Amino acid sequence: MKKVVVLTGAGISAESGIKTFRDADGLWEGHDVMSVASPEGWERDMALVLDFYNQRRKQLKEVTPNAGHNALVDLEKKYEVVVITQNVDNLHEQAGSARIIHLHGELNKVRSTEVPDLIYEWNDDLHIGDHCERGYQLRPHIVWFGEMVPMLESAISECENGDIFIIIGTSMQVYPAASLISYAPRGSEIYYIDPKPHISYELSRLPGLQVIKQTGSIGVPSVVYELLDRR
Repeated sequence: MKKVVVLTGAGISAESGIKTFRDADGLWEGHDVMSVASPEGWERDMALVLDFYNQRRKQLKEVTPNAGHNALVDLEKKYEVVVITQNVDNLHEQAGSARIIHLHGELNKVRSTEVPDLIYEWNDDLHIGDHCERGYQLRPHIVWFGEMVPMLESAISECENGDIFIIIGTSMQVYPAASLISYAPRGSEIYYIDPKPHISYELSRLPGLQVIKQTGSIGVPSVVYELLDRR
């Protein structure tokens, strides 16, 4: 069974109604990114950070997967599929994808500020005073700017063993996620689905690249059913 590695970014979730990570003016839904997505911002105003992610968590209850998410689940009928996403939403989970690696964390999880391995499912608001079992404040389970990406090695390992790659809705400019495609084995088939694709240095060096200038909800089903039709 061939292995398909899917790399997804904000574009696939935007079609479901989730705003992209950063607006054109460098703000994230009205906030300076560093004030809500950095250890320094957390130390400076914990209440602001908690409220920001509480609002994002509430938004997840109002959105559903789109045709792009759903098509990836169908691909599992014939291929081994692993989804590596930069998104912190749970739309791939809602759609039913079996194997998902979240590079940048998950909105529906929180973790201890002092014992990072203590991670909890969390679907409601998180407040100052909510503690882990060891008595430490809980924080969003999100990889902030300046922090290590703990799932990166797992993602690299998956890419090194991929046969077919599908890149969806990402600018390919956010590192280290953008570097993952450089681990694709020579000769891999690579589909890049984005209405405004950015051909990064890593992508420009791949002879198997096929660029599809469409949104995920249109381009992904097209690619998936082409792959499923193969004998």
